[in-house]
Order: sequence, then C-alpha cells, then structure tokens
Amino acid sequence: MSEAGPWHWIPPITAGAATQMAIDRWMLQQLLAGGPPLLRLYRWSAPSLSLGRHQQRWPAHWRGAAVELVRRPSGGRAVLHAGELTYALVLRPEQRDRAAVYRHCCHWLQEALALAGEPLQFGEASPAAAAQRSSCFATATAADLVSASGTKRIGSAQLWHRGALLQHGSLLLDPPVPLWQELFEADPPPLAPLAWSADQLEQQLRQAAEQHLCGGALIAQPLSPAEWEAVRALEPLGQV
Repeated sequence: MSEAGPWHWIPPITAGAATQMAIDRWMLQQLLAGGPPLLRLYRWSAPSLSLGRHQQRWPAHWRGAAVELVRRPSGGRAVLHAGELTYALVLRPEQRDRAAVYRHCCHWLQEALALAGEPLQFGEASPAAAAQRSSCFATATAADLVSASGTKRIGSAQLWHRGALLQHGSLLLDPPVPLWQELFEADPPPLAPLAWSADQLEQQLRQAAEQHLCGGALIAQPLSPAEWEAVRALEPLGQV
C-alpha cells in the first residue's frame, strides 16, 4: 500500500491547538521533502475545536465558548478535542482509491480496539449527509469507525498533496457532556469505557500500528529544536 522503508514515531505531545495542527502540517512537508512515513499520537492541552479546511459556517456561540478554535489542514466537520486521543500519519500510498486507503490506514485502529473488546466497522452515511451537520461525530461516513450499535468511536479525515497523504483522526474516550451539549446542542455519542488506562491505550495503539500499518518497529524521532522552529512557523496557518 505504501513505499518501503521504516516508519518513524514522534513521541506523544500534549500542546495547544495551533501547535498540534502545525505539527501535522510539518509532517506532510517532511514526507514531501523525501522524509520517511511518520506516525504520532497526541492530546490537546485545552479543549479545542478543529474546523475542517472547507468549513466556512459554524454556530456564532462557538467564538465565546471555552475552547480554542483552529483550522485543520484536512476536510470534514468540527471535532471537539477533549476527552479523546488524536492520531496523525503521513505516507505515500501506492493507490489512489480513497476508500481503500482509508481501510488500510484505519486497520491498525480496528485491530487495537478489537483487543479492547470493541470491534469497529466503517460507517455508511454519505458525505453529503455529513456536510449538513456542524459536528464530525453527528454522523458516520465510510471514513469513520463505528461500534456494532452504530455509535461512532473514531472520526478520520485526509489531505492529499502531490501523491502524499496526511490522515489524522480523533478517538473518543470520555467526551465532556456539558461542553459537548453547549457546542453541538446534543449529547455526545454513548460510549462504553475502554478497559485500558491512557498509557496502556497508547502502548496498544503503537503495537497495533507496528503490526498492521508500518510493517515493523517504529523508529522514535523526537522533534529537534530546529524542527520545533519550523513547526512554530506553520502555526498561523491554523488561525480561524
């Protein structure tokens, strides 16, 4: 599915919204410059709403809510980053069938969640139906992973550029009910708690990625001071 060569792993980073989206953009730049495929897991230092790159309308009260607003480089609807874990990966897929690439890039997530006792399958809602909702988790498309009851657990989105792919997504864990209701005027998806601690979840996800996505052990690549400087330069691209 992707080019040969070892994948690199950026250790988990907790940071603000602009920084997280800048790192994802930086990852794609590194791949386009000839770097290796990359994978990371991360958390947000404050509740944040990431808007899809083409999302031009959203409720006015979001501006006054206790969340950071940021623009994602990928498409889709708004995602509340609170009580969740986010992943991002970059690679050069050998094929351009979007559905097949989503299946490939989400297989490791399915394998990991199955070990936690929650097998997931892809949703069925059309992109047109999803576009009518302000929240990404209000409906599930063929790019999203849902439980047997149809409850959406993982929402993913992509950005393609010059044959390279950035895919990132949100794994819901325990979304804050009052904030979710304030933003989306609805309850969050009813989710059963996973059987792992936060550290165990990250460990299981990394192991699943090594076995079902990366074809071998991930090589740790913490960001260097120069790389952090490059990331900071990309932060304005996420301004809303």
